[in-house]
Parts: sequence; structure tokens; C-alpha cells
Amino acid sequence: MRALAERPEDVPAVFAERFNSGDPDALAEMYEEEAVLVPEPGVPVSGADVRAANGCLQGLGVPISVRPRHVYGCGDLALLIVDWVIEGVGRDGQTVHVEGAATDVARRGEDGRWRYVVDNPFGIRTEPVCF
Repeated sequence: MRALAERPEDVPAVFAERFNSGDPDALAEMYEEEAVLVPEPGVPVSGADVRAANGCLQGLGVPISVRPRHVYGCGDLALLIVDWVIEGVGRDGQTVHVEGAATDVARRGEDGRWRYVVDNPFGIRTEPVCF
């Protein structure tokens, strides 16, 4: 499996690879310890809840595809705007389609690797997400 990103523009691809691996530990490494994830518009979570929220989507067994739209870096911080979709047939045989335009913040750690500080997968969306 690919190491954590050394450049901010590589963060989405590394995330997708780790998400698609089905390994929750590998996915959890994408986040700083105090990171915030917004799994539903207006509902930020942190700590163990980040892993649980990601586990819900990862557990569908459907791959994610990502398409970075913009990456803006300033020193050790970067803003990533990324279109993504999880689409296919889930483990339960049901069709899955979840998509968003993420607005994320990543930071370069002391080890030179980039991790999410804020993962807001649904961007400016305000309505609840049902999947």
C-alpha cells in the first residue's frame, strides 16, 4: 500500500487507495490525531467517531473514485477541493451511489507526510445525506 502523501496534491489518491483497500487502520492513518470529519452536513466529529463514520462508508464494500479539482498550498497547510463518488453494488446486493465535492484541509506533519486536519466530504451541502 502506498505511503502517506509527500505532496498535498497526492492526498486524495492516497485516501482513495486506502479507502478501497478495506483496511480501517490504513484509512485512519490519513488523519491527524485531533482531526475533524464532517460525515453529515453540520455534524463535525473527531476522535474515535472519525473512524466509525469512515467505517460506515468503507463497510459498504464499494470503491471510491476521486477527482481533485483544486489544491491550494501555503507552507504546511493545503486546501483541497475534490469531487468524489462511491458507486456500485454493495455487499448486500443493493445499488450504492454517494457523491460529494469535498472541501478539506491537510497539513504536513513533522515526518513530511500530509494528513487531514479537516475532512468535509460534502462541502457546502446543507441537506442531510442518505445512503
